[in-house]
Amino acid sequence: MDSKSNIIILDKGRGFELVDQFGNNFKLSDYKGKKVLISSHPLAWTSVCAEQMTLLDTYLPQFEELNTIAVGLSVDSSFTKKAWGENLGIKKLRMLADFWPHGGVSEMLKIFREKDGFSERANILIDEDRKVVFVKIYPIEKVPDFEEILSIVK
Repeated sequence: MDSKSNIIILDKGRGFELVDQFGNNFKLSDYKGKKVLISSHPLAWTSVCAEQMTLLDTYLPQFEELNTIAVGLSVDSSFTKKAWGENLGIKKLRMLADFWPHGGVSEMLKIFREKDGFSERANILIDEDRKVVFVKIYPIEKVPDFEEILSIVK
């Protein structure tokens, strides 16, 4: 799927709410008027996923300057994400647990890999009106290019 693929509108019936590694709820509808970048990764405790989330954490201030909330997403539980985030030294980046129903948000965003039981490595940009305006899926073994995403957000 790429930026010219199906545009999904996340209206009130298609929004979502997930828990992050801090135990806080992340409700998409709370961010109306802001862009939201969802950086999906397959599983915690893997080297490429660790590099992706650590890198995204360093880019947070730049996304915030562009009125964009950036979050990580995977099918891991919030407890797994908490331990992993502490291990990585991530203090601010919110990593959302798409744990139950297993991969439900990933499925809604059309990035769930049913055969593998986890989501694609992807960046998904949702605009201020909750429209998915950009999707890029990366090879599992490749870290996403956040400079590219910053240029798209601008």
